[in-house]
Amino acid sequence: MAKFEHLYQPITLGNTRFRNRLFSAPTGEEYFTNSRNHIDDRIVAYFERKAKGGAATASLGSVMVDLQRGAVGPSIHLDDPTGLNPFFTLANCVSRHGAIADIELQHSGANSYHSLLDLGGPIYGAFDSVNGLGMEVPEMPEDVIFETISMYGDAAQVAKHCGFGMVTVHAGHGWLLNQFLGDKNNRKDQWGGSLENRARIVQYICKDIKKKCGKGFPVTVRISGSEMFSGGYDIDYGVEIAKQLDGYCDMINVSVGAHEEESVFTITHPNMFLEDGCNVRYAAEVKKHVTQSKVATVGALTSLEMMEEIIASGKADVVMMARQLIADPDTPIKGMTGHEDDVRCCMRCFECFSQHFTTLHGKCAINPEAGFEREVKYEEPEAKVKKKVLVCGGGVGGMQAALTAADRGHEVILCEKDSQLGGCLRCEANVPFKANLQYYLDQQARHVQEHKNIDLRMNTEATPELARELAPDVIIAAFGSDAIIPTFLPGYDGENVMSVDDALLDPSAVGHKVAILGGGLSGVECGIYLAKLGHDVKVVERTTSLGTGNNVLHAMAIDNELDHLKDSLEVLYGTSAVEITEDGVVVEFVGDKFARPEHCETLKRGTLRSVISAHEFGGEHEPGETMLLDVDTVVYALGQTPRSDAADAMVGIAEELHVIGDCAAPGNVYQANAQAWTIAMDLGRY
Repeated sequence: MAKFEHLYQPITLGNTRFRNRLFSAPTGEEYFTNSRNHIDDRIVAYFERKAKGGAATASLGSVMVDLQRGAVGPSIHLDDPTGLNPFFTLANCVSRHGAIADIELQHSGANSYHSLLDLGGPIYGAFDSVNGLGMEVPEMPEDVIFETISMYGDAAQVAKHCGFGMVTVHAGHGWLLNQFLGDKNNRKDQWGGSLENRARIVQYICKDIKKKCGKGFPVTVRISGSEMFSGGYDIDYGVEIAKQLDGYCDMINVSVGAHEEESVFTITHPNMFLEDGCNVRYAAEVKKHVTQSKVATVGALTSLEMMEEIIASGKADVVMMARQLIADPDTPIKGMTGHEDDVRCCMRCFECFSQHFTTLHGKCAINPEAGFEREVKYEEPEAKVKKKVLVCGGGVGGMQAALTAADRGHEVILCEKDSQLGGCLRCEANVPFKANLQYYLDQQARHVQEHKNIDLRMNTEATPELARELAPDVIIAAFGSDAIIPTFLPGYDGENVMSVDDALLDPSAVGHKVAILGGGLSGVECGIYLAKLGHDVKVVERTTSLGTGNNVLHAMAIDNELDHLKDSLEVLYGTSAVEITEDGVVVEFVGDKFARPEHCETLKRGTLRSVISAHEFGGEHEPGETMLLDVDTVVYALGQTPRSDAADAMVGIAEELHVIGDCAAPGNVYQANAQAWTIAMDLGRY
């Protein structure tokens, strides 16, 4: 803790003492509720886990103060007296661990689609406008403004009654209060035109909350320091907003962005292509100009060293974490006890957020407990029957299976045929935007090497003969997969052809002009990496869209990178390679023959720019037409094939055989970890 003396200093907001400066940023759990939009025990366990990990707060986000007029989607809300009991439970489960339960009060204003379409409305914006779905939305009448102000105060009073120790008023990201605060609000009454008028509603809300909850009850206001898109306001205006709110609230939480602008969604929630702490500078600028309210910063914060520097240098008074506390809810306690090297750092891969949208279940690529906090809470620490477990392969899944089985008390032997743990993902060791992935792999490898219950055997291939000699009770086959080699293409074995793994490992071996065959994640990310290094890249993709799976938010981030790199990186949709020559690769335009209709839109968030219509394919080229792409190097990124033969060879050697990860079916980091962890947790029941 001495290493982070500023980070672990308590802070007082209102009359409440917070145990450190590591706050949980609000995360919305509205999709995980029951049929009545009430909190369920999964949500309670999720937030209790953050409190148990040492954070000063656990913050329930996106709670509506006016469901009838203010909800963007089916949401948790505070204007339903039948739903109070779960709020009591959540607040109690957080506070008993020494953390403060926080709740974020929100009203969606012009973007209240659920209230209008499903509940019958009416809805209002701060001023007459057209919302993201093209609906004309009238300005909020003054009597409704006063009613809304009172509803914020009432919601805060209910939250306090239920045991919450702080409320956060969401006045950023394009929601109602941000609509009032923004420079587009030119109402002619006391609620618009001048900045003083625009800020009045937020000031009145803070006053009403303090009146109903007491002057000492902590109130935070979340703002967008900058809207971050062309035509939106910048940090200079954001500073003026903060100055208007200074002293009305106990702390100003400085975020960035606007909800209806797709281009900034993955800046508000920083993507992997951005630097760590990319949004801190906005809070730091606000901090220079406010004198009464404390200032919090948020966005891409994973390193305790960086967070300590932020507090020590005065850039902010509090650091807030959202996805980092999903990746590792024990981040605060690990730093406090000198185990900062064991902190799992969020990779900003958007597995959690995209799963939130697409499967309505929170998950994390590197924390297999995420989304299952309720089950883990009641899991026995050790297995009932201890077994001898042979893990074949030291990739992502193999390492997680070995660690989980060893933690459960089993005797584990891990055989890895190469000299390094981490598997095929080690090919990305030099890719800057995959630095946190490599840190995670290094961390997992260190844990394997140090674990007293794991017999690690490097440079040792797990063969059937070795397995029989070791006589394990359980074999976990994690052999991984091999890259699909385009043997069907004439010229595939030419000197100018290489795999995506080799291109990532040694980009100096790639010529200036390069064609990448395959627009899946590995192909397009390789293209982005090479383009950033100065290569001229063309990605050849035969379908209508990039293959980003269900990760719709990472797809948005990739779209932004494609925009930034458009002078050096081009995606040729509806195009298929037919031959590789010494001069490059011959491609055929196939149009929309291989269209991916399931990828054409992203769950109520509009169409991705990486999805294009059939008439755009190849410009003036007709389906069936061919052309030569003049490139120096051809890189193939056509997917993986499981090493199923190696797994099949293990059948009948042990009582139990489990095939996991890419060895079963090629997938992503989350899928490998989740399956490995779950199967290892199941071992030893009988």
